[in-house]
Amino acid sequence: MIWTPEDIAREQVRRQAAGMTAQQVQRAVDTAVVRVRETLEELRSPAPRGEFAADPQELADRWAALLTEWRRVSAHLAASGAGVYDGDQDEKGSAWAREREERRTTALRNHAAWTEQQREKRDELCAELWLGAAAGRRVRAVAARAGLTPNEILAQLAGRVTVDDDGAVSVAPFTPGRTAGLSEER
Repeated sequence: MIWTPEDIAREQVRRQAAGMTAQQVQRAVDTAVVRVRETLEELRSPAPRGEFAADPQELADRWAALLTEWRRVSAHLAASGAGVYDGDQDEKGSAWAREREERRTTALRNHAAWTEQQREKRDELCAELWLGAAAGRRVRAVAARAGLTPNEILAQLAGRVTVDDDGAVSVAPFTPGRTAGLSEER
């Protein structure tokens, strides 16, 4: 999981608290205290109901994290003497926001790389090929000279296939080897 309840609470409170006065923040703290108490009571009840039915523990964790963050913002306002909350003036909140953005960027980059790998896998082809005796002997002889397996020779051959506008298939002459063709791409 990329986002913890604390991460979600920090982001939510940072957005909601923007421009709020200390009194408004205190009301948010009071609301969070009530919601934490309600969710804890709901966790102790035998049958969750209403908004708590899905996952009461997750909701309790979320409200506990929100309460912690609202209290932190309230303490920040009191310590700074600011009239209203400004996330840009909140060093700790700004540092957390930068960390979240870095994790988000990394997650998106990793997802894009994974998606590209999946796309490449879909394009791969695994085929079983039966060659006649004469062709098989030639492929084995070339493989032995190059120090490769017959499958590696065939993969290098297939990697060099070209198709012209008329649909004619050809392969330009090449010398198989470890540094050539698909063996270095894998």
